[in-house]
Amino acid sequence: FSFPVLGSRRDRETQVVTMNTDVSRMLDGGPALWLADGPAPRLPRGVGAVVQTSGTTGSARRVVLSRDALRAAAGAARERVGGDLTWHLALPGRYVAGLMVQVRSAAAGRGTPVVPTDLEGLAPTGDGDAISLVPTQLHRALGDAAVTKRLRAFDLILLGGAPLGNELRERARDAGLAVVESYGMSETCGGVVWDGTPLPGVGVGLRDGRVSIGGPTLFDGYLGDPTATAAAMDAGALLTRDRGHWTNGRLVITGRIDDVIVSGGVNVDLAEVRAAAARLDPETAVLAVPDAEWGRRVVLFAASGDLAGWREALASALPRTWLPRQLVVTPIPRTPGGKPDREALNRLAAYGYH
Repeated sequence: FSFPVLGSRRDRETQVVTMNTDVSRMLDGGPALWLADGPAPRLPRGVGAVVQTSGTTGSARRVVLSRDALRAAAGAARERVGGDLTWHLALPGRYVAGLMVQVRSAAAGRGTPVVPTDLEGLAPTGDGDAISLVPTQLHRALGDAAVTKRLRAFDLILLGGAPLGNELRERARDAGLAVVESYGMSETCGGVVWDGTPLPGVGVGLRDGRVSIGGPTLFDGYLGDPTATAAAMDAGALLTRDRGHWTNGRLVITGRIDDVIVSGGVNVDLAEVRAAAARLDPETAVLAVPDAEWGRRVVLFAASGDLAGWREALASALPRTWLPRQLVVTPIPRTPGGKPDREALNRLAAYGYH
């Protein structure tokens, strides 16, 4: 995936000023930020921003976030870290993770330095620095000694968009990086659970193993779609599509509610298959597609290898009935927010299977 601001340093500085001004004005009661596709409609008073979900399954929605929710999310993050930080933007600013980087800096009265996704030109201020990344960026950064050295000067490296994974976390910590894994979504003003602990004021519960999130950072609804809004809420809380449990007082996300599929009459947990593949290579993806013989076929996407080799490598970590039945050799297509693009992966799986 790529970030649109890849021009000269002057271009990036101009973009910083524009974004900082727009976000600051919005927080002070100025015009709402329209960050979705299409022309902006007239929005109710109190709306701070409308962001579009990344649409990994092709069902993007327009999420309405109030100024109060954005301020609450920034304030909760500040309370957790114990002070103000300069947040550096290395993600697309039109999605919630990038928006919250700008909101946190603006709420602290600080600018938002912008860098490309490869972190070229990353320069900490030395006066308290933070950055939001997706695991793919961290994985690539750890392969570059110069970038790793610059990241070592950051007080906080917030990871989101996909599971961090124990191996990548350990590599980062061995390199001296202050990594924190976040969990959240557009509807919660981004990550509101850090390393398994909810931010101050955020309520997290489990309903039949399904994660629910409440508190002042919740969205106002999906623009123009009251039916979808009602379906997403339960007793004033957002009922997510994620499974989880508590371990030693920390929330552990175990996968999506639709991640357990039936293949050949056997329940297969795709989250476990993804985790096992990611331990071997973080640049992988796993999903299931319809299959005439098996009902659902487990497909692995990786940059290299062959199916027999991958099945052998995964056999020690997974039941044989869970092993992938198809391999697609490809770079992992991603949404602008950095998540694996499920719609694109489904097309690749169909194209590559005969």
